[in-house]
Amino acid sequence: MLFFIFMAVVHSWPLASDPAHLARLDNHDAELNTWIVAWVAHALPRDPLNLFEAPILFPEHHSLAFSEHMFVPSLMGAPLLWAGASPVLVYNLLIIAGLALSGWSMYLLMRRWTGSESAAILAGLAYAFNAHVLTRFVHLQAHHVEFFPLVLYAFDRVITGPSTSLRAGGWRHALLLAAAFVLQSLCGNYLLVFTTYALVVAAAVRWTEINTINKRFELLAAGLLSLAVLAPFLWPYFQVNREYGLARTADVVTQYNASWRDYLVTGGRMHFAWWSQRFFEGRTALFPGVTALVLALVAVTSRRMIGEPRVRMTIAIGAVGLAFSFGTALPGYALAHEYLPLLNGLRNVARWGWLPLASIAILAGFGAAIVEKWCEKWRGAMRYAPIALGVLMTVEAIRTPVGFTPVYDISRIYDRFASEGDAVIAEFPFYSGANVSLNGPYVYANTRYFKPLVNGYSSFHPETFEARGRALNSFPSEAALAELKASRVTRVLVHTRRYEQKSLDAIDTFPQLQFETEEDGIRLYRLK
Repeated sequence: MLFFIFMAVVHSWPLASDPAHLARLDNHDAELNTWIVAWVAHALPRDPLNLFEAPILFPEHHSLAFSEHMFVPSLMGAPLLWAGASPVLVYNLLIIAGLALSGWSMYLLMRRWTGSESAAILAGLAYAFNAHVLTRFVHLQAHHVEFFPLVLYAFDRVITGPSTSLRAGGWRHALLLAAAFVLQSLCGNYLLVFTTYALVVAAAVRWTEINTINKRFELLAAGLLSLAVLAPFLWPYFQVNREYGLARTADVVTQYNASWRDYLVTGGRMHFAWWSQRFFEGRTALFPGVTALVLALVAVTSRRMIGEPRVRMTIAIGAVGLAFSFGTALPGYALAHEYLPLLNGLRNVARWGWLPLASIAILAGFGAAIVEKWCEKWRGAMRYAPIALGVLMTVEAIRTPVGFTPVYDISRIYDRFASEGDAVIAEFPFYSGANVSLNGPYVYANTRYFKPLVNGYSSFHPETFEARGRALNSFPSEAALAELKASRVTRVLVHTRRYEQKSLDAIDTFPQLQFETEEDGIRLYRLK
């Protein structure tokens, strides 16, 4: 575990040098995700049953369900937040923890499956520190894939157990499968979908091994138990979809299709400098690395390995992820998007490419075990081949120093809202439509007070929010003030640096806005 913590620090450097004051808050997704982590910790001890009634995008309901709740990573960080740590510090520690835990869990799986320490380490490196993960530091959920190897381990143990009527071990592994699946699903909605389909594919490939009623019943029980535990987290998304239309249409998905170019994209500095930069712009980084590819190729071309059920299962999981990552460019995907469960909840289908990367990491572990046996026949320098492979894999993936930026300060003007029980806040300029992400700093500032905020940024914005935005864009007009009244706003914040002086002068002509104070270029008004 210490090795993977060290590698997580290396791959995220310089984050560990100052985790309280470095971040990617220059990206609005990072502002949103930092807020989510803080909100979950804030809500759980106070009003856990209304976790999804988050304060942003007020007065919309279930606004946390407009994005990913990231419940498990947030729960991991909650004790630190309760102890007084800043949301930025907690978010950054969770990034490092996710990388380390993911590598370690894959290491444990492959040590079981191959019996090789070095092969397990190489699989862990390929899994935790791939191009996709290392280009998504703004998305915490992408780093917490530590439960997926446990899902595969538990599934394998259920179906490879003895075919007897007394299967206490089978039931233990079925419970482990349910627990691992739930934990991985509660890290992110995309991961819920990917893990679900990975298990469906695994069961289809290995159906002949599920050859007793006991094994089938254990898998069914694991599925039903998982669904029961996940239901409270899925229900708000169902309600949002029913009320606002959360599901994505195939036309929206088309904008996020992967292509063969995505599989040539990496942020690794060596490949990026040599050739990958020409493919990088606007793409999803899915290049697995030459070392991992070669090791995976060793596994799939081995006559002994290709007959191994775990290898065939892994190949099938990767193939499905690869196919689905092309989205509507894949013949029949539009129909699958319409009728297969969960698919219409995904927008960025290129992220299905994570499954091929995970599969290649597993296959690379099998391939490394073969290479290790080859090396046993040689003496001298060949003994160090696993170390050389690990160095090559790291050199290919590494993109440090990562471009973290200094954390900007939240104005102290927000602190006054924390003790105001009836405060409902609106900030101006108000952003909607194509500029909605510019609300990111307002969302991040909400971590200081967690009172209702009319502004908001998320992966989904209902038409009611957009209509409100069109009215508020005319602020400080009578129509905008009427909309604020209808939204029960009590406090208005105006960021003066984003307005011309004549516009600021116009604001003061409206008697409904009572000026209270100004600090850090932000004017505070009471809406009468």
